[in-house]
Amino acid sequence: MQLDDLYRRVIMDHYKQPRNRGLFEGDAVTIDLNNPTCGDRISLQLKVEDGIVQDARFTGEGCSISMSSASMMTQAVKGKTFEEALEMADKFSAMVKGEEVTFEDDAEDIEALSGVSKFPARIKCATLAWNALRKGIES
Repeated sequence: MQLDDLYRRVIMDHYKQPRNRGLFEGDAVTIDLNNPTCGDRISLQLKVEDGIVQDARFTGEGCSISMSSASMMTQAVKGKTFEEALEMADKFSAMVKGEEVTFEDDAEDIEALSGVSKFPARIKCATLAWNALRKGIES
């Protein structure tokens, strides 16, 4: 199996069976963002304690790239400090723009979105959830 095929399977798995989809009951940092150029929208919720992302969930509608990216991101940032989560967001942004980056072993699914760099119009789709994360942490 070629790497591109594997990456497509990972993306479609997260799209068809999203992780952490839904909303929290009770207090949570909530960030709503949309991508008006293609209609993708996300509502990201973060449970935060002492500067650590304890849990993350999302709802929204969009293409396979935006929704799978949100699923991957919510998995990857759990247990991360704000600094670590922001570093991951920076690496992700660099990766989808075609730069060479390396993620920790626990975030390997994210690398499946590296092919987005070949489709500049899809970069906003891929980074929507990550931009919501950044906005939530920095607010």
